[in-house]
Amino acid sequence: MVAKNWTPLFKKYRGQWVALKDDEVTVISHGAKVKRVIDDASKKGFDKPILFKVPSKILAYVGSA
Repeated sequence: MVAKNWTPLFKKYRGQWVALKDDEVTVISHGAKVKRVIDDASKKGFDKPILFKVPSKILAYVGSA
């Protein structure tokens, strides 16, 4: 598995829900309400997109698994 660079997502969609294609980087739909994003993605032919809430802020995390 290769790490994805979501920096462009953070810059453009900060605080919004995004629906992504299977490649985990192509945005299908975005918005403030997850239901609207899901409905829009479905209308575009994507019944099971990857949903992601882009954080409003990037916070440091230190911990262990």
